[in-house]
Amino acid sequence: MKSLRKFLQKKNYIKVPLVFTETKHFELSAEINGVSGRFILDTGASNTCIGIDKIAFFKMASKESEIKAAGAGAIDMDTLISTKNHIEIGDWKREKQKVVLFDLVHVNQALTNHSALPVDGIIGADILKKGKAIIDYDKECLYLKIKGS
Repeated sequence: MKSLRKFLQKKNYIKVPLVFTETKHFELSAEINGVSGRFILDTGASNTCIGIDKIAFFKMASKESEIKAAGAGAIDMDTLISTKNHIEIGDWKREKQKVVLFDLVHVNQALTNHSALPVDGIIGADILKKGKAIIDYDKECLYLKIKGS
């Protein structure tokens, strides 16, 4: 039987390495607007999110949002929205990506309390769906389908 990697490469998927952390999360590197950052991969997060303190770092324009964020024990957090962002995860790329911006202090505090490094944001189900993502938990990697393939 063929390996999953070979099968998916023939279907125009790219492989992205994941790092399994002390907190039992997968982390990956991604670029937003040409700036590299560290992100948690979160299949339960509906949207890709960036810490509100990283707006200038990732060269984002933002506007107020009606969306309230919740997660990691916090609820009803105010958010901003940033549209028209360029995102790259490995060789996978998307333009005009919407990103939700909110305070990730509680997330990073939980990570650092468990000897993990803080993150810049969260890659959510919106990106995973667009990339027709497949997670290989055993090999600790993410596969994303190249657009137009």
